[in-house]
Amino acid sequence: MTGDGMTSVQRLAALAADAGERGLSPELRADAARRVLDALGNSLAATAEPPARAVGDLVAEWGGAGRATAIGTGTRLPEPSAALLNGTLAHSLDFDDTHLPSVLHPSASVVPAALAVAESRGAGGALLLDAVGVGIEITVRLGMAGYDRDLGNSVFFERGLHATAICGAVGAAASAAMLSGLDAAGIADAMGIAASMGSGILEANRTGGTVKRIHCGWAAHAAVTAAGLARTGITGPPTVLEGRFGFLQAFCGDQVDLDALTSGLGEHWELPGIFFKPYPCNHFTHAGIDAARRLRERGLDTAGIESIELGAPTPVLRTIGEPHEDKIRPKSGYHAAFSGPYTVAAALLGGGGLGVFHEDFTDEAAADPARLALAAKVRCVPDARCDEIFPHQFPAVLRVRMRDGTELEARVDDNRGGPGNPLSSEELATKFRLNATRCVTESQADRITDLTYHLAEADDLSDLTSLLA
Repeated sequence: MTGDGMTSVQRLAALAADAGERGLSPELRADAARRVLDALGNSLAATAEPPARAVGDLVAEWGGAGRATAIGTGTRLPEPSAALLNGTLAHSLDFDDTHLPSVLHPSASVVPAALAVAESRGAGGALLLDAVGVGIEITVRLGMAGYDRDLGNSVFFERGLHATAICGAVGAAASAAMLSGLDAAGIADAMGIAASMGSGILEANRTGGTVKRIHCGWAAHAAVTAAGLARTGITGPPTVLEGRFGFLQAFCGDQVDLDALTSGLGEHWELPGIFFKPYPCNHFTHAGIDAARRLRERGLDTAGIESIELGAPTPVLRTIGEPHEDKIRPKSGYHAAFSGPYTVAAALLGGGGLGVFHEDFTDEAAADPARLALAAKVRCVPDARCDEIFPHQFPAVLRVRMRDGTELEARVDDNRGGPGNPLSSEELATKFRLNATRCVTESQADRITDLTYHLAEADDLSDLTSLLA
């Protein structure tokens, strides 16, 4: 119980209900619109990916009344099916936004769930933005409740759990419940139901498998389902978050920060500080890419490199540096996106987009002899300064030794795309356009951008969803 006699889920649900009634501030709505645009761009870029096709085939088999748009397909699906497919799209390319230090990608679960319900129920754009903003806020606050300050890392992550999907299911359920017209009690029930549905383990990051790409789709599917169940009479436990057999105890044990759930709720918002990703790969690799870009800008000749040392925070080495043999020779383009050696090599040789882009993470690119030869020269090591900064940033230092004995170094402490090193409006628009035009024309991409940035004024979503189809 909190000081006002309410449980944590009741406090969070009250925030959601209040936002649904009063609306968020113009500044928060504008930020939510940027999250929607980013998620839509990532989704449009992923429509040809094998996981998207697989999920698309499955939901087509399921059938059902089509009420929500399947992005990039021209078909309409039941809300849970659309959320499953669109959430898979949003996370498939690992290009989705990131909250630190919880290391969550909140929009990839929240936006697809909210969009499916908003379209199905005929909600206006303002309520969609309010629901997205609240759902993201709840998602990252749940992630922070499982962040251990002494450990300097997420307890979810330490246990091999994908907090993005686990917390995302609950936050997205709040969004879906708001858009379903539920009151505070109904929103709390939806969150309580979704807490039994959130799941995801991270072993695929280490040794292979494509299942991680559907984690956010499953979270969005669970969220829409939970909101529907709450609407039709299923209830959740009021102590679902902090209870003896509740969400946080089950996933994090005693390593829980309950204050993170509700401290400053409604006054301090995490939403505006969430990082946009400039590169379509694991966020732990980004500072290494920027360090490589800096050395390249200084005129580094890759032909003269003898060895490369990539220094990074100790906890991230399990993701980007181990097992070593798999990281210097990724099994596929997808696995290359989780490789420190490969991403450094790609950036040093000159990648696409804002530094590296989708063409750098195809299976063919991951098998390129020049990239593999350079990646084989990279050794990933822990770095003391990086350990001090992590996980509030994902820093890196790149040290290159040339054959003539020259040593070069580039250190990046502030991730590009975050508050300390933000993407400009032009860079964010460029990212969306490059993403979207893998599926739609440039004029359509520009129209989607305009509609999304003006969602607060839209009576319904039909103009936007027609372009997404």
